[in-house]
Amino acid sequence: RVLFKRKMETLSSLPNIPINSAVLKASLSNLKYPKNKISDMEKSGELIRLKKDLYVNNDVAISKELIANHLYGISYVSLETALAYYGMIPERVYVVRSMTTKRAKSFETPLGNFEYKTVSEDYFNIGLRQEIIENQYAFLISTPTKAVCDMIVATPNLRLQSVKAMLNYLMEDLRIDFDVLKNLDKDIVRQCIEVGKKKGELTILLECLENK
Repeated sequence: RVLFKRKMETLSSLPNIPINSAVLKASLSNLKYPKNKISDMEKSGELIRLKKDLYVNNDVAISKELIANHLYGISYVSLETALAYYGMIPERVYVVRSMTTKRAKSFETPLGNFEYKTVSEDYFNIGLRQEIIENQYAFLISTPTKAVCDMIVATPNLRLQSVKAMLNYLMEDLRIDFDVLKNLDKDIVRQCIEVGKKKGELTILLECLENK
C-alpha cells in the first residue's frame, strides 16, 4: 500500500502537458534508477510515449491540440482541426492538423495522428491566438479567419478563380455557415495576401467577405 501511494503521488505530480525524460527524471529523483522507472511506467501504461523523449501522463486528461504544439514545433493548430474546434464545420476531425515553418511531417501516436504543413515565417505569424484552458495550460491555434486562409493555401490542386467558386468551396465543400463567414476578419486575409501563397484565391476570398 505504501508503494502504491508513493506511485500515485509521483504520477499526480506530473503536469498534464507533454514532458521529456529530463522532467521525468527530476520528478523521480528520489529513486536510484529513474531511467528504469520510466521504462517500467511506459510498459505498464502509466506513461504514453508520443515519440522519442516525449511522454504524457496517462493518469490526467490532455488535449490533442496541446500535444500537437509540443510534438513538432514551432507550430500552431489549424485547418480542419481549428475549424472543428471553433464549431465552424459539422464533421468530426480524426487527424490533428497544424502549420509549421519546418518541413512537412506526420506522426502516428497512441493518442492519434498528427500532420504538419509548411508555410513561410512571415505567413506563419499572422492571425494566431493562445487558447488558455482552465488556467492550467495553453496552446497556439489559428484564429477562425486564418484557419480558412490556411485551408486555401495548404490544400493542393485547389483552384478557385471566381467568387462563385469560392463561395461554393466554403459553403458546400467545407460546409461553413453563411453567418460565420460574415464574421471573418478581413484584415487578417489582407495580411495573408501580402506574404502568402495563392494570392489570387485569397484575393477572391477577401472580395467575398467585402461583399457580405
